[in-house]
Amino acid sequence: MLSLKNRSLLFLLMVACFAITSCQTDRNEIMALGKKVVMPALTGKDVTMLYSDSTVLKIKLLTPQMQKYEKDVKEPVTIMPQGLFVIFYDEKGKEATTLKADYGVRYELSKKMEVKYNVEVVNVNGEKLNTEHLIWDEQKKKITSDAFVKITTAKEIIMGKGLEANQDFTQYEIKEVTGTIRIEDKDL
Repeated sequence: MLSLKNRSLLFLLMVACFAITSCQTDRNEIMALGKKVVMPALTGKDVTMLYSDSTVLKIKLLTPQMQKYEKDVKEPVTIMPQGLFVIFYDEKGKEATTLKADYGVRYELSKKMEVKYNVEVVNVNGEKLNTEHLIWDEQKKKITSDAFVKITTAKEIIMGKGLEANQDFTQYEIKEVTGTIRIEDKDL
C-alpha cells in the first residue's frame, strides 16, 4: 500500500506525464505557423473574358470560377479551378478553334496558360486533340505538351507522347508517335 505522500507524488507524476504528452505539437504544425495564407486578390463566378486586338475579337474565355493572385506569389496568376472553355477566332472574326479543360492556370508575366485534366482542342477542320496536360504560349502562339496525346482526324487516330502545334492547331507534330489507327470510310 502506498503512503499518502507517495500517492500524491505518483498523482503529480501522472499529471505531469499527461501534460507533456498531450502538449506535443507536430513538426508540420510548427512549420506551418510561419507560412502565410495567400488569398486571391480577385475572385469571380461564371466569368466571361474577351480578348481583342484593334477592336477585333481574338479570344473568348468562359469559366465557372476564377481566382486571381497578385501578392505573395512569385508571378501573378489566374487560376480556373473548375475548368474553362476558350474560343479562338480567326482574322475575320469567325470561330476557328476551341479548347476546354477541367483546370487552368494563366501566368500573367510569362503570358502562358497551363491546362490539365480532360483537355480537348478542336480546330476549324474538326480535328480533335485529347491530352491531360497542355501549355499555351501566348507570345509564341504555340501549344505544347509532354504528355500522352491523341489526335482524331476524319481518316485516322494518331497517338503519341508530346506535341508541338500552332495556336489554332492547324499545324501540329507529335514528338513520339506510338500508334496510328486508320478510320474506314463508311460510304464505301
